[in-house]
Amino acid sequence: MSDPFSLSGRQALVTGSTRGIGLAIVRAMIARGAEVTLTGRKAETLAPVVSELQAHGARVRGIPCHQGDPAAIESLFAQLDAANAAPDIVVVNAATNPVIGGLVDVDLDAWKKILEVNLTGALLTARAALKRMLARQRGSIVFMASVAGIEPMDGLGAYSVSKAGLLGLMRGLAREVGPHGIRVNAIAPGLVETRFSQALFQDTANYQALIARTPLRRHGLPEDIAGVAVFLASDAAAWITGQTIVVDGGGRI
Repeated sequence: MSDPFSLSGRQALVTGSTRGIGLAIVRAMIARGAEVTLTGRKAETLAPVVSELQAHGARVRGIPCHQGDPAAIESLFAQLDAANAAPDIVVVNAATNPVIGGLVDVDLDAWKKILEVNLTGALLTARAALKRMLARQRGSIVFMASVAGIEPMDGLGAYSVSKAGLLGLMRGLAREVGPHGIRVNAIAPGLVETRFSQALFQDTANYQALIARTPLRRHGLPEDIAGVAVFLASDAAAWITGQTIVVDGGGRI
């Protein structure tokens, strides 16, 4: 019996994958047999990560891409086409949050940047991938959302809105492309130990209160998210689309 979790022979694209959750997903997909393209905003940050993975025998490539730049996204997919690496799997993981604060006083430029990267950039990345998947009548897209998109978080007003919008985008695309054999899902992590979330760990009182409300009594690690991404990308999830999998240690029970 074949392994339903195998990604052997698949081309995967993981955006924003030079560290944290994105890199953990890359490593997990390599372990299941996928050839993976990594992206990051800066070539100098991307290159050493790709070199390290290649040194261990992984079939990977790195392409610089800023998800807030439509021209960069177009160039990314042109390079994938040229390499005969149009993706069967896309994990839209790149995101930004340059401000801490509520919606009432959010700086308009910060609001625009968050939406350009987290929502508009996610749409453009998914749309470019889907145009290629539609021709093959297969594929899987996974959006990295957040529990903040389900239950807005204090101090993360604009970010919460962007992730709520991402969940709406996921459901809309899932309905639209499902008849063509393409699945679209989302992962909503809780508090995961990454550089991106560092500020949340520095508030000791709130952190301890959060862990006390979490049944598993710990925060997450990038590897806790990676396995879910592999599942959603694989044939083990062949009848799952339009869904959000919450990975938060039970915090939303």
